[in-house]
Amino acid sequence: MRQIVLDTETTGLSPNKGDRIVEVGCVELVDRKLTGRHFHYYINPERDIPDEVVAVHGIDNDKVKDAPKFRDIAQEFWDYVHGAELVIHNSAFDMGFLQMEFNRLADEGFSQFGQLNAVCGVLDTLKLAREKHPGAKASLDALCKRYGIDNSHRTLHGALLDSEILADVYLLMTGGQTALILDDEEEKSSEQVSFDASAVIASNQPLKRVQPTPEEQDAHRDMMAIIEKAAGKTPLWLELATPCD
Repeated sequence: MRQIVLDTETTGLSPNKGDRIVEVGCVELVDRKLTGRHFHYYINPERDIPDEVVAVHGIDNDKVKDAPKFRDIAQEFWDYVHGAELVIHNSAFDMGFLQMEFNRLADEGFSQFGQLNAVCGVLDTLKLAREKHPGAKASLDALCKRYGIDNSHRTLHGALLDSEILADVYLLMTGGQTALILDDEEEKSSEQVSFDASAVIASNQPLKRVQPTPEEQDAHRDMMAIIEKAAGKTPLWLELATPCD
């Protein structure tokens, strides 16, 4: 499965009021593994970028005055995402801006561009986070805290950096890993689950051994790599682990 983790930065909040994309950043996952194949451009929005927006992402008019316009990178982007599933945090925002850019090009006679969601799927990690952790904060920063991902280098929003961080969040959120840190507002359940092994021991029945499938082993190795990256060192249980039959 090919997935593209995507983020954009814009001149404002409303594509219907003339706001435009100033940066697009993507990272590629194939079978839940980062491939290192990125798509990243700063884009000349053909309009001024308000100072209050510059304060959010740090992209000012001077930075993009010589950058390509969206029409210059549109075909490359279309080909890059074609057939993939887009993984986006708050997908309505980014997809709204991207579709606006392609609609603008269609009006200019670029008939090869239509509905973006007709050539690729979309997975919204904001919706996924709210379903998985109801009542908890679901911003990218909150999810980094929950899953132990170091985002201290994220002083400003940036499309490529946010895509790289979101890829780590998505893999942890969908990999069966229990949340490492709970939000302060989240209620802690008083319900406890216990297991009494005495009946099993008394029965003197051999325990059934279930071997992981190759896919489960790959997923486990991916999870260990993400935890090691977040911690900055090899997990203790891997250092102490010894091979067993």
